[in-house]
Amino acid sequence: MSDEPGLCDHASRNRRLWDERSADYQRVHGPQLAASGGAAWGVWQLPESQLRVLGDVGGLDVLEFGCGAAQWSIALAALGARATGLDNSARQLEHARALMAQAGVDFPLVHASAEATPFDDASFDIVFCDHGAMTFADPHLTVPEAARLLRPGGLLAFLTHTPILDSAWAAGAEHPSERLARDYWDLHALEEPGEAVCFQLPYGSWIRLFRANGLAVEDLVELRPPPGATSSYRDEADRAWALRWPMEHIWRVRRSG
Repeated sequence: MSDEPGLCDHASRNRRLWDERSADYQRVHGPQLAASGGAAWGVWQLPESQLRVLGDVGGLDVLEFGCGAAQWSIALAALGARATGLDNSARQLEHARALMAQAGVDFPLVHASAEATPFDDASFDIVFCDHGAMTFADPHLTVPEAARLLRPGGLLAFLTHTPILDSAWAAGAEHPSERLARDYWDLHALEEPGEAVCFQLPYGSWIRLFRANGLAVEDLVELRPPPGATSSYRDEADRAWALRWPMEHIWRVRRSG
């Protein structure tokens, strides 16, 4: 069991690792996130202005579910959203406070796991993340929690790796393969020594989990990098793979009204 009250073992492990690595993460990836203006999806930073996943956020209560340094929430606040950022890592939230001060915006930042948040029921119009909590927390806990937090008709939108990618990426490998390397049916907690625990489910399991929590699927946006795209997260070999198969996708599901 975790030594931290209220946190399970994987949440405690992920908190410790993200606290240790947040400075390096922001040093390496912060410039790319800044160059995109914050409101862009995935490792290839595809603009929200083109994808229109969240729609018009003006005047809406929006929770970023695993906000990191809150680049997304800062961008949405500038568009008129009433933003809130939540993250499991206190160090990531320190970076968020610095960027918020630099941008001249202010909104709540909450240090907690997305598996059990301190918010009241039906507090938000939108719950979203770009990897964030839906990659680094158990969907069997985060999906019910997000559904609880949404108002009737509210939107849950999140980007994660695809089950195709995780099935093709063997444990310990530097790149995904052209062949399947993991058992698809066993996708859940993906653990490697010294790394944060990531989570994935087969497609049917995602859909059944949404439906069990009163969420209806509106769209599944499979992302493909444009030719010549570069990323601080991925190299040319990864881009070549992502041009053939979907590496990331965005679920867009809505709370029943």
